[in-house]
This record gives sequence, structure tokens and C-alpha cells, in this order.
Amino acid sequence: MENLISLVNKIQRACTALGDHGENSALPTLWDSLPAIAVVGGQSSGKSSVLESVVGKDFLPRGSGIVTRRPLVLQLHKIDEGSREYAEFLHLPRKKFTDFVAVRKEIQDETDRETGRTKQISSVPIHFSIYSPNVVNLTLIDLPGLTKVAVEGQPDSIVKDIEDMVRSYIEKPNCIILAISPANQDLATSDAIKISREVDPTGDRTIGVLTKIDLMDKGTDAVDILEGRAYRLKFPWIGVVNRSQQDINKNVDMIAARRREREYFNSTPEYKHLAHRMGSEHLAKMLSKHLETVIKSKIPGIQSLINKTIAELEAELTRLGKPVAADAGGKLYAIMEICRSFDQIFKDHLDGVRPGGDKIYNVFDNQLPAALKRLQFDKQLSMENIRKLITEADGYQPHLIAPEQGYRRLIESSLITIRGPAEAAVDAVHSLLKDLVHKAISETVDLKQYPGLRVEVGAAAVDSLERMRDESKRATLQLVDMECGYLTVDFFRKLPQDVDKGGNPTHSIFDRYNDSYLRRIGTTILSYVNMVCATLRHSIPKSIVYCQVREAKRSLLDHFFTELGKMETKRLSSLLNEDPAITERRSALAKRLELYRSAQAEIDAVAWSK
Repeated sequence: MENLISLVNKIQRACTALGDHGENSALPTLWDSLPAIAVVGGQSSGKSSVLESVVGKDFLPRGSGIVTRRPLVLQLHKIDEGSREYAEFLHLPRKKFTDFVAVRKEIQDETDRETGRTKQISSVPIHFSIYSPNVVNLTLIDLPGLTKVAVEGQPDSIVKDIEDMVRSYIEKPNCIILAISPANQDLATSDAIKISREVDPTGDRTIGVLTKIDLMDKGTDAVDILEGRAYRLKFPWIGVVNRSQQDINKNVDMIAARRREREYFNSTPEYKHLAHRMGSEHLAKMLSKHLETVIKSKIPGIQSLINKTIAELEAELTRLGKPVAADAGGKLYAIMEICRSFDQIFKDHLDGVRPGGDKIYNVFDNQLPAALKRLQFDKQLSMENIRKLITEADGYQPHLIAPEQGYRRLIESSLITIRGPAEAAVDAVHSLLKDLVHKAISETVDLKQYPGLRVEVGAAAVDSLERMRDESKRATLQLVDMECGYLTVDFFRKLPQDVDKGGNPTHSIFDRYNDSYLRRIGTTILSYVNMVCATLRHSIPKSIVYCQVREAKRSLLDHFFTELGKMETKRLSSLLNEDPAITERRSALAKRLELYRSAQAEIDAVAWSK
């Protein structure tokens, strides 16, 4: 039993140290899944005295009105006999308090630091631990006493604020409610019983404690309550006799107080038959035993939560990426690995493993052919333009067989218009490749971690694409220029000679260039231009793929890698500067993951040993 409760205490301490205690969180945490005991009662009901009796030490602030103004999360740890007792506060790590008067002062001071020297309350808990050979392993949460009216210096909402705070703790299904009620008041007016009944109507989580039994009016007793006849709970009521204010003023120690308490129940006829289950010592042992039972019943749920949380933490740590290496070699290696990851994602888009590469094929299969088809040769091959160029090409004497120079000029002026669709295809593919670069950057998890590197990689990739675009444009336009610079003579040799259909060469030059003749020239040139367009429709994509797509797959970041090799350590470090919030988040997650894995191993060991 001691080992099981000690294990839970250890996990709760670790949760508390990491801020994973969930008091103000709407999400379930490991802390929420671990059972704890919340002490609830009205003001002046004897809550503080009960706690001190369980601990066996004077350590809580005292006074009139609201004394407990912040939740006190107290963990008791049983240590070896003969060891010195001490206390520790979460907000003062590594400082041990051996003087419990100083513990009381620190609780008061820490309360004032949060609320000021007023009667205000705060939901921010004070976490502290007491290590003693005279305690049982427990986690107790002392909550502000419930009140019915606000006093001077308190807001009108104080009654509701305290009730809401108490309710936020005790409504959790893993919370054991220690309901403190004074015996010298009507149980029907007990604040502790009223709020406990609301959150735990079946009483499965409520343990009733009756204080001030020795202060009841003569002729009255609390037997009906203690025996469960006045108000039945699942667990038997426990009566305690706390030290009087006079005892406290005289510094009567807890050992003497406990002895006097035992004597009271053993010697009082009304309670003698109940003495074996009365008193603060019995209360502490009963709470410890009950806590062990609850913990055992909750182990499957705790294991499930731990396993789920570990998976979530691991997934988030993966998303945040690995921590940055310290040395220059490690930084360079990390950058290269991230760049390779980006480069592979970019290639996956081109190769169809990821979407996007198909849009490049659409340029070749639809956009380029459509642009070539939309070319209008009406201006170049109009009757007026043909007549003008044919006439000018003859010079001072007419052609004898065919106006070769006129043909060439007409063909060149028509083919030159293909440069537009060719350039447009190059630019369209360049735009698509840039889009794929941006997609690959957004899909490279590690680049999200380092904004500086993300910008540099993006800029380097786009610079490379622009160089490839310029080279592709030169090569592609050269294809068009080649067609303009050299005509395929076989095409024209297969045509019928003009001498047969061109009219009588003895007629004047103006008669010779009749409309029928010129239309035939236009038709011939259009046929040749269409043949060249069909050829370029296939050769332009080859040029673009060779100069842009293939080159992007092969050497997108080569220039950047060359520059990386020249960078100094300081510059490399700047590329791997991540958001400090991410660094802090990763560190916190790593600590939580270590806690949950440790808890998983220890809880599993306990579960298997049952």
C-alpha cells in the first residue's frame, strides 16, 4: 500500500513541477486522473485543525474570517524513522523548511504575494510537501472555507467565487471529498454536506468528518450522526476532537493532543463503543487505505490516459522537429538533411507521387497547342502583303520561275509569331515549378521550424528556376529561329512549278501577279507554316523539359549547397534560429514525455504485480 500511494505522490509531484496539474484546465491531465483528497467545510468548521491533526504539525495560518485564501495542495511523504522532518514549496525549489513556524509564515507570505494584504481569494494553488516519519502517504487539498456573506474588504461575489472554486476541485470524478462539519451546529445547515451532495449525490466519494464533538451542549451528543442515522454516507462518519484555542496558545503538541483525543472517546460513555474508529489517527489511516483502494480501481483508466498522452506528445514533438545541433558540422548536416527532404518532396510533386506535376503536362498538351492554333497569319498572308513582298523581292526584274525571296520573307514573317507561344510555354512551366517549390516548402516539416532557413531555401530555389527559365527561353526560341533560318526545300520541290500556272510571262508584271497566283502562294506558305508549327509543338516541350524540369530535378539547390560550404558558423547558426516559443515548447514537451514514460513504466509494474 505504501509503495502504491508513494508512487502516485511521486507522479503528482512531477506533474506539479511541470505545471501539468490541470486545476484550471478544461482538458484531462495525468494529475486529474490521479485520486486526491479535497478538504471541504465552512469557515471555522475546524478544517485547518483536522489537517494539522492528520499531519501532526502546526503549520497552517490561523485567525478569524477567511484564513485559507488560496488552495493548498499538500503532499505527505512518509520517510524512514529517525529522519528529520522538513517541508518544501514548489515555488522555492531546493529550499528545505525544518521550522514549521516558518512554513506557516511562507504560506501566509505566498498568499499575500498573490492576493495582496487583503481578504481577497485566488484560485492559484500553493503546492508544498511535508516529509516525516509520522505521516501516511497522502495528497490533501485544503480549500478556502465556504461562507454565506461577504465581510468588509471582500467583493460581493466572494460567496459564489469560493463555491465555484471548491466545486471545480470536488466535481472531478477522481476527487475524494473530505466533508468537515462541526457537531455543535445543525447538520442540515452544513455547507460541506450541502455542496458534497450536489456533486456526489450517491456519497460514493464523500467521507464525513465531525469536529467539535467536545463542544456540544450538555445533554446532547453526536451518536446519531456518527452511526449514520442522521445522515447516511457510504463510509462511516469519523469524529475528531481538535485542540482548543487555549491548547494552541499554550503550544500543546500533537502527540499530547492525540493522546487526549483517544482518552476522550474511550472515556465518554456515548462514544466508547465507537472509539476504535474515531480520532485523527484513525482518520489518517482510513484515508490512506481508502486512497489505495481508489488508486487500484483507477489504474486501468490511468494507464489508458498515459498511453494516449504519450502518443500525442510524441506526435507533437515530431511536428516541432529535432533540437538544433551545437557544433558547426552538426548544423551543416542538419541543414543539408532538411534541404534533401525538401528536394525529395519537390521531386515527388514532379513525378506524380504528390499532386501538381500533371499541370506541366497540361501546358504541353493543351495550352501550347491552343496558343499555336490561335495564331493568326491573316496579316502576313493577306493579298496586299503577299503582293507587296513578292514585288519587292523581285527587285528591278521579275522572277522567272518562282519568287523565292518573296517566299522566304513571307515565311519568316509568319514563323516569327511562334516565338510568343514558345515564350509563354516557358513562363507557364516556370510559374508551375515555382508553385511546386512553395508547396514543397510548406510540406517540409523541418522548414517550418526554422523561418530563416525556409526563406533562404525558397529564395535559392526560385533563383535556380529563374536561371533555368532564362536558359530554356534561349534554347526554345532558338528552335523557332532555326526554322526561320533554314527552310525545308523538299517541301517546295514537291510543289508544281509556277511557270505552268502563272500566266503568260510576256505580259506586264502587274498582270503576272494576279489574285489567283497570289492566293496560291499564300496557301503554299500557310501549309509550310502549319507543318513547322506541328514540328515545334513536339520540340518545344522537349526543350522545356530538358532545360527546366529535368534540370530542376537534378540541380535545384546545387548553387545553395555551394554557398553553404563557404558559410561561417555564425551564419549557419542564423539559418537554424527558431522561434524561442518553439524551443521552450519542445523542452516542456520533452520533460512531460519523460514524466509520462516514467509513470507508464511504474504504473505498469504495479499493475503486473497485483
